[in-house]
Amino acid sequence: MPYDKRSELPDSVQDNLPKHAQEIYQAAFNSAWDDYKDPEQRDGNDSREEVAHKVAWAAVKQKYHKNDAGNWVAT
Repeated sequence: MPYDKRSELPDSVQDNLPKHAQEIYQAAFNSAWDDYKDPEQRDGNDSREEVAHKVAWAAVKQKYHKNDAGNWVAT
């Protein structure tokens, strides 16, 4: 289930990440959704959706981190 709009992202993403980080998350999720459609392409027993969310968070963490106040900020 790729995300067509940022407003469709999970609340945990919308409520915590800045706009640009949400855009990164959305693009990475959608790409991973396509890339990992076949179960043979995934490690372990993770579903397609679980893998896409993991990839999306990893992409965000390349450009953003949580500061001491717990807010996501650009690295």
